[in-house]
Amino acid sequence: MIDPFGRIVSYLRVSVTDRCDFRCAYCMAEDMQFLPRDELLTLEEMERLCAAFIRLGVKKLRLTGGEPLVRRNVMSLIEGLGSRLGQGLEELTLTTNGSQLAKHAAGLAQAGVRRINVSLDTLDEAKFARITRWGRLGQVLAGLEAAQAAGLAVKINMVALKGVNDDEFDAMLEWCGRQGFDLCLIETMPMGEVTHREETHLPLAAVRRDLAQRWSLSASDYQTGGPARYMRVAETGQRIGFITPLSHNFCEGCNRVRLTCTGTLYMCLGQEDAVDLRRPLRASADDAGLIQAIERGIAAKPKGHDFDISRVAVARHMSVTGG
Repeated sequence: MIDPFGRIVSYLRVSVTDRCDFRCAYCMAEDMQFLPRDELLTLEEMERLCAAFIRLGVKKLRLTGGEPLVRRNVMSLIEGLGSRLGQGLEELTLTTNGSQLAKHAAGLAQAGVRRINVSLDTLDEAKFARITRWGRLGQVLAGLEAAQAAGLAVKINMVALKGVNDDEFDAMLEWCGRQGFDLCLIETMPMGEVTHREETHLPLAAVRRDLAQRWSLSASDYQTGGPARYMRVAETGQRIGFITPLSHNFCEGCNRVRLTCTGTLYMCLGQEDAVDLRRPLRASADDAGLIQAIERGIAAKPKGHDFDISRVAVARHMSVTGG
């Protein structure tokens, strides 16, 4: 699949649910109204959609949410997709808050998942409770221990928040090194109405310069297929990545599209351009109409987002599109 700007689309991110057992302050409202369950695609429909994308050239699938592991029977979807590895699909990964990993890590590894991203913005228990509102740090740490025991490679995703966790980057980098985890720092994105976003936004170029005063950072050509730009950390032997949608956007090399749990295909995280795939999916057992709809979406993929931290770029929260 090639978009109007010559970019090959080979990476699909699938939000299996908009629901989450956390209420992270930068991601969603505390009194978040989730979609009625009857609006969601079934897991079987999701697998059929993913299969269509694989036939069209998608090599990498990432399951997201909300929190994907709170979706009932989600392991049946993961096992079904895992059976397609080596048959067009090259990688199946997951982004999770870690709350359910203690229960599912072994099953993920058995299904063919080899690495996961875990969102963790602080190692301070009280601060973790404030950021996530509903989360418990101990539960996530237990999940990470289970992931290690299952042989899963782990990358920690840390949203950089000025005045909240900007005093913890060194400690997180050191801790990740001891655990054998890569670390990825992420700028906040202007999606949905959430409080204090502009006040807590922290450009990562300044963070990288500051870290370079104490850590030996060198350029790395490591790529995972996503937007992060990585550097090697000599002191730990691990990597640190930077995702900078505002201070230095990554649109020129975008290879991704996003599918929501209702069957809406978004061609860009920061734009409203979308195609309804649920209608053609349910209209026929034959995939011809579905394939045509996907191809229309790819043909309409925009050049990039226009994020500006001073205004909400899109009304939908991150959890709707898939974090």
